[in-house]
Parts: sequence; C-alpha cells; structure tokens
Amino acid sequence: MARRRREEAEVRDIARQRVRWLFELADRVFERDPALADRYVELARLIAMRVRVRIPRDLRRRFCHSCGCLLKPGVNCRVRLAKRRSPHLAITCLRCGYVHRIPYKG
Repeated sequence: MARRRREEAEVRDIARQRVRWLFELADRVFERDPALADRYVELARLIAMRVRVRIPRDLRRRFCHSCGCLLKPGVNCRVRLAKRRSPHLAITCLRCGYVHRIPYKG
C-alpha cells in the first residue's frame, strides 16, 4: 500500500514539473507560433486533469478558461481594473470574449 502511494506521489510530482515546463515552452514559442503555444497549454491542462493535479494559480491566470489560448496582455487579451460592485481585475480574451474576473481588496 505504501509503495503505491509513493509511486502516485512521484507521478504527480513529475506531472507538476511537466505542466510548468509546457507553460515555459508556450511562453518561448508564442511570438513565432501562437497555435503551437496554445497546443502546449492544452497538453499541460490534459496532463493536470489526467493525474488530478491542480495547475498553480500563477499559471491558471495565463490561459483562457473558455478557448484555452495562452493569454498575453496587449496581444490577445485586455486587462482592466474594475471598481463597480466588488473591486476586481477583469481579463478579457480577445479571441472568444470570455472575461476572467479576479477579486482584489481595494
């Protein structure tokens, strides 16, 4: 039983490393080939879902949750601070129009 848990922990650790690596590759490749960068993000999400690993918060905020593209402010997304209702950061994907809202204390 303990051996199986250890193996699962190793698999999850490897998956976390690969998710981070794929996001780094997506950042490097984005300027030359945005479609390939989107594919890397898709692969990272699939790996995380398959192994049931949470994608870290800093990486979760860097892709569109609707169309799955890698978000680069000023290139394919718009970032705004909104103060109405509750203060939040609004990240709008310019490809699909999805708005990701992140609350902050202001």
